[in-house]
Amino acid sequence: MLFTPRYIKEGKHYRHALQRLIHYKEDILPPKDLATLHGLLADLQAALKSRSREKLQAVRDQIEKQVGRIAPPPSDAGWRENVEVFLVAIVIAAGVRAYFLQPFKIPTGSMQPTLFGIVGKPSDTSPPNLLVRAFEMVWLGRHYVDLEAKDDEVVQEVHESTYLNFFTFTRIGTDKNSYRLFAPRDTLQAYFGVGPGRSYHKGEPIARGAIDTGDQVFVDKMSYHFVNPRRGDVFVFKTTDIRRIRMPPGIASQHYIKRLAGLPGDTLRIDAPKLFIDGKEAEQSVFQRVMSCQNGYRGYSDPAGALYLSTPEETFTLPPRTYFALGDNSYQSSDSRYWGVVPEQNVAGKGLFVYWPFSKRWGLIR
Repeated sequence: MLFTPRYIKEGKHYRHALQRLIHYKEDILPPKDLATLHGLLADLQAALKSRSREKLQAVRDQIEKQVGRIAPPPSDAGWRENVEVFLVAIVIAAGVRAYFLQPFKIPTGSMQPTLFGIVGKPSDTSPPNLLVRAFEMVWLGRHYVDLEAKDDEVVQEVHESTYLNFFTFTRIGTDKNSYRLFAPRDTLQAYFGVGPGRSYHKGEPIARGAIDTGDQVFVDKMSYHFVNPRRGDVFVFKTTDIRRIRMPPGIASQHYIKRLAGLPGDTLRIDAPKLFIDGKEAEQSVFQRVMSCQNGYRGYSDPAGALYLSTPEETFTLPPRTYFALGDNSYQSSDSRYWGVVPEQNVAGKGLFVYWPFSKRWGLIR
């Protein structure tokens, strides 16, 4: 093949294309046109066998002429090809999402500082210029809000709405005006103090500062088909059949992301800030990091209002085929201490990689 003349290689390409055309069209072409194609194929075979450049060129000219008449390309061939590529890409992406990797957005701060949810940062100064804001949006997932009261007014209602399952807006209704902000309601309330009954004077900021989007992560949906979840994994699970988790109206289930702290048969105890497993202080480095109470970590808490592990003396032993989930931000985490264990069938996958924003948390999740 290395020393085969170029015209012979091109002739073989023509032969392959002609064979494909006959194969695809033989059931719909008129008998006369089909006979013409078979005749051209026979002539091409003979020209290749003779290895004559002139004969091959003559047959190729006839093939181009007849094929252009018998099976002309559609006028929208370019559009068709682009649409086909687009649809194939969608199918591949859907397959990857269904069986291998699924994108997931961290909604809350229960895993901070390992993973960040949506965080508000109030400020007394106006937002930076447009160029800085554009850069920070792309790089850090940060956008700015700067809303001032138009009159002396009192907030009467705060209503959140989501579009395309991604864009969340909040409408703030006062006794005199209505405002709309690109921000979740809970973020405005927790970080900027916006809520019913709050009063503002004319010109006073209602919400001013930055809002950082939650970390976007890839979830590995394949590994747990071959290996069991391990203690210390950051894992994602559905809330289906976990009855003590309250779902928003109209939503049957959500996905949560937490640290897997207990395996079936483990006996857990929390004596703040320490977590104990089977009577011993948790040894894995991920638990030691939380219990160090350094670099933003505060250790594990045993809140009095929890369903399980609410005192330093209380223990809990996991039933078969269940897991115990804890947030790394234990003091601000709704987890298995409050609503119980995670059934084995609810586990969706392992938190693998923070792909956006490009903060210091970007990379493999540990």
